[in-house]
Amino acid sequence: MTRLRAALPFAAFYAAVFLALGIFLPFWPVYLDHRGLSPAAIGTLMALGTWAKSAANPVAGHLADRLGRRRGVIAGLAALAAIGAVAVQSATGFWPILVCHLLLFASFQAVIPLGESQTMAAVAAGGLDYGRLRLWGSLAFIAGVLGIGESLAGHGPDLIPVAVLLAFVAIVLAAPVLPPAERPADRSRRAPVTALLRDRQYLAFLAAGACLQASHAAYYAFSAVHWKAAGIAPPVVAWLWTEGVVAEILLFAVGGAAVARLGPRGLLLAAGVGGLARWTTLAATTSVPALAAVQWLHGLTFGAAHLGAMYFLTRHAPAGLQTTAQGVYAAVSGGLAMGLMTLTAGWVYDLAGGTAFLLAAGTSGAALAITLAAVRNPHPV
Repeated sequence: MTRLRAALPFAAFYAAVFLALGIFLPFWPVYLDHRGLSPAAIGTLMALGTWAKSAANPVAGHLADRLGRRRGVIAGLAALAAIGAVAVQSATGFWPILVCHLLLFASFQAVIPLGESQTMAAVAAGGLDYGRLRLWGSLAFIAGVLGIGESLAGHGPDLIPVAVLLAFVAIVLAAPVLPPAERPADRSRRAPVTALLRDRQYLAFLAAGACLQASHAAYYAFSAVHWKAAGIAPPVVAWLWTEGVVAEILLFAVGGAAVARLGPRGLLLAAGVGGLARWTTLAATTSVPALAAVQWLHGLTFGAAHLGAMYFLTRHAPAGLQTTAQGVYAAVSGGLAMGLMTLTAGWVYDLAGGTAFLLAAGTSGAALAITLAAVRNPHPV
């Protein structure tokens, strides 16, 4: 009972955060399209938001550490994101929408690693199960996707920023309930980052992992827009996205066995193969049965890639550099590479529509080649 009470604040926080993600990721490009932005402009906005996130995350983390008020910073960032969600509804033209988008995107995305640090501190101190806490986020993501998908059929895309706003308010309310995280006992010893930059295995992994994550750029930015243009109803789009998240959850549920059998390298290889099949299909057809068949591959393209990356970092990064290795990977894969691919996908989609997904297939193929050639399984710790 005591452990349950300790877990509830984290479950509530993850539910609020991933409810917002479930609304934002699939349908924010639909809202931007509704506001009259071209695919190239949407790709530019999403790319700039991703790069802004890369800059905002370390700044927010440093501010939280300096102030010693991580929960307050989380609530403040969520409030800034809510202001962006309000302002974008009255913004007109590319540049005003861009300003609102950057405020919303960077502030909201900076909330996630701060909340993760709160959670991991509690897991280490109180023996909580991270997977069970994170599960509430996955369930809320599905609720957000399905809920907004069904609602759009009756209310239209103007509902999207309102729904995102309500989810941000839920984060503001959930943040103060989180227990405080203690500062590390000794922050004086810092291993040199140059040790990572000289590590060829790490650099090869970084290139492969960045390609695998960035291969999702066209999917995140344009799948809902592309399918809507092909006549697929928003509720069906929502179910297709939900199918991918369910596949991810199932992969994580058997993650220990998958790591034991395949190792991090095998998981990265599986993600590359899955990406070749998934993204080629998305480029070739908008048939709902075909899309439903390959959406299960999200368990490989994202789930196996993420699981493989986390275990590679845990087993390979030198003592004293684990956090740095994780931070560099997050910045390169989810920030720099994702932003570049989103921008490129926007240009390609503007010119050739669903052909942009072939760019994703090529990126998965590059990851597969790099992993085969240069990445080895690290030894278990």
